[in-house]
Amino acid sequence: MSWYPSGYLFKTENLVHAIFDGNSSENKLLMKAAMGEIEIFAKSKSWNAILWLITNTLKENGTSLYSGQELGKLKSSLPIVWVSK
Repeated sequence: MSWYPSGYLFKTENLVHAIFDGNSSENKLLMKAAMGEIEIFAKSKSWNAILWLITNTLKENGTSLYSGQELGKLKSSLPIVWVSK
């Protein structure tokens, strides 16, 4: 339908750039999605890769900086439609 915004399917690499590189094209698309101008779709398994990256690289004294609850809030706050296929 013509009233739907344009949609983009992000692969895991795109999500990494969107979340961790504020100067990337993917981050600009993420900002547009947050404003409702476009839709971003990503496979649910890509979130697992993001989780792995966050929990294994963002540490202090060997402990992850984010709890499971905080990571869940992060996922739900992202303007991304998670698809299971």
